[in-house]
Formats: sequence, C-alpha cells, structure tokens
Amino acid sequence: MTSSGPATFGGPVEHLLRTLTPQVLGILVRRYRDFSRCEDAVQEALIDAAATWSRDGVPEHPLGWLTTVAARRYVDQVRSDAARERREQALFDAVPRDQLLAPPPDAEPVRDDLLELLFLCCHPALTPSAQMALTLRAVAGLTTTEIATAFLVPDKTMGQRISRAKQRLREVGARFEPPPDHKALGTVLHVLYLLFNEGYSASAGPTLRRPDLTEQAMRLTQELHRRLPDAGETAGLLALMLLTEARAATRTGPDGILVPLAEQDRSKWDRAAIAEGADLVTRSLADHAVGPYQVQAAIAAVHCEAITAEDTDWPQILALYDVLERLAPSPVAALNRAVAVGEVHGPRAALEAVAELEQGVLAGNHRLFAVRAHLLEQAGDLKEASEAFRQAARLAGNVPEQRFLLLRAARCASTG
Repeated sequence: MTSSGPATFGGPVEHLLRTLTPQVLGILVRRYRDFSRCEDAVQEALIDAAATWSRDGVPEHPLGWLTTVAARRYVDQVRSDAARERREQALFDAVPRDQLLAPPPDAEPVRDDLLELLFLCCHPALTPSAQMALTLRAVAGLTTTEIATAFLVPDKTMGQRISRAKQRLREVGARFEPPPDHKALGTVLHVLYLLFNEGYSASAGPTLRRPDLTEQAMRLTQELHRRLPDAGETAGLLALMLLTEARAATRTGPDGILVPLAEQDRSKWDRAAIAEGADLVTRSLADHAVGPYQVQAAIAAVHCEAITAEDTDWPQILALYDVLERLAPSPVAALNRAVAVGEVHGPRAALEAVAELEQGVLAGNHRLFAVRAHLLEQAGDLKEASEAFRQAARLAGNVPEQRFLLLRAARCASTG
C-alpha cells in the first residue's frame, strides 16, 4: 500500500500511533541500519494502521502488529528499489536473508530507542529547520502535511526538505546510537524548546497556539527526562514547559484575543502542573550545575507562584535574568530582562535597555515594538505608545496578537 495523502484519524488511535512511532522506527533502524527506507516504511505502516484500526479496532499487540507491517513494507522497498538488479542484489548480499524477513510480533524484546532517534534526527550535519522537521516526522509522528502547516510551507516543499535531510544523514554516515558524550544533548533540547515555543505562540496563522506541537514537545521532553534523569538541563526544560503550559487556558479570552500575563485569571491556572514544575526545577538547581533552561524555569516559577500580578517578585526575576544573561546571553533574553527592569527601576530605565536592542537582530521583530509600546504607555507617552503598538501589529504573524496590539494602540490613542 502506498501513501497518496495524510491519514485521517483521531482520538485514541492517533495518540497510540504517535506513541508507537519512535518505538517501531527504532526497531527497524536498529535492525536494518537504513534510516531513510525504514522511516518511509513506518509511515506506510502508520497509514495501514490508521485505516485498519479505525475500522476493526486496535489489535491485541499493537506494537508487534505495526512492527511486522513496517518490516514488510521495508522488504517491499528493498525488492523494488529503482528496479536495478545489481543494486538490489548487492543489498541482499549485504543483509542476511533472515534479517530481511519480518520476525513474529513478539520475537524481539521491546527497547526504548527514543534517545537514539532524537540524536539521529538532530545530527549536527542537518540545518536547524531540517532537525526540527525530521524530529516532528520520525519521533513525534506528525504527517508531512501537519509539519508543513506548522512551518507555513506547501506539503511538497516540506516533503522535499525531509527527503533532503534523510539523504544528508545517509551521506555523512550517521549512525543509530547515542553520541559518545552529552554535548549533542544541547541540540536536542534546543529543537524541543523551539518546537514547544512554536506551539505555545505560533509564528503565524489564525490562532495563538498550536496545542498539537506543545503536546508533542512535552511528551518527548518527559520521555527524554525519564531516560536521562541526571541531566539537569533536561529537567529544567521540562519544568519550563510545565510551568508555561500551566497558564495556557487563560492566554486568550472568549473572543480569542490575547490576554497579557498581568490580566490573566490566575485561579484558572493549572496548580498541579505548577507544583510539579516548581518542584522539578528546585530539585534540579539543588543537584546540578545551573543551566539556561533551569534559570528560565525558575523565572516562570516566580511568575506562577504569585497569587496576583501585584505580588510578583520582580527584583528576584531581574536577578534571575542577570544570571541568564551571564550563562546564555541572547537578544530575546535581553528584551525580557528589559521588562523586569521596567518593573523594578521604572519604564525610562527599561526604554534605555530596549534602545540598545533596536539596532540588532530584533530590529524588525514585533515583540521588540510591543515591549517598547508597553513601556511608553507606562511612562505616559501615549501617542508614541500607540504608534509602537501599531507597528508591532503590522509585524506580528498570528491574528490574536495582531488584534490585541491594535486594541492597545486604539486605547492609547483615545486616552492620549
């Protein structure tokens, strides 16, 4: 069976298939050492499963069922690849015949290959966009259409990007194994961080959030933390996600417009997730060297633990941003620090900090204009604030943010 489009399924079947995807792919890649063909075979097996399971129900051994079908699809690919007899014969000679035949569903023990898959998809030979696309496809189980939607590109473009990524892995001889040290872990965490952020605040589109992306990022980070419980930054990233997602339900109003942090209904925040995230980052900071994700999680915890916006411990947040600036300086961190400076030392001091960023990489970023507008409004410069809000709205990608910024611009104009 070949794929002519994305499978249409949902609910428990979709969740199960996405959970099983990395396990099945790991089994095949470990067995055949051919990521590209194995990934294609798993995708075809997923389409078979989506149709069959939705009609007939989930089989008694879903992992074995999916592994067997994927292995058969792999064998089919090998037999028909390019219809070139010599190439086929060479491949068959290189792989023992008993390995090409799919074993019974329960013939080999289940292994957790998530870590190996994540490192393979985040191989340093790939560009950051290719790393994320391959992670979404191979590990998170998203279809090419879903990934294309997240990146705002046509299906064909995303399909070509994924194909080039797999070809690049083949060219550099990427191996299915954990790296010799944990340096590559930073790349994996960065990809998961970017994936979560894109889901939490979509770069463009009609909605503020992409819950499917945040869910996948959190699931993968939780599993990575389970595999690497002694990695402090993995715990820090998971804590950051928990604390951030705990506020998700209050980020938009009934009309879909963005609600800023200071105006959110904190009684509706997920207190269980906040407690879990705060405990995780507290233990991580106590047991491990401090890293950027842990510091960002600590900042999020201070926000979440404030019963009201007025109770927020801004001096502590500013001190944490100072630590973050020393550990991992970045324009985005500097912009967020400017907000804390405004709360502690007043908007004029913060505007000076923002002015230093206006000539850098954030020069055309809507968030810089939004922060500047917020500070100008606090300082009483309502006319300038209104124009800055309008400029931020022109640069913003998603509709809820645009509407929010335009409303703020109109409010400043009417009261100024």
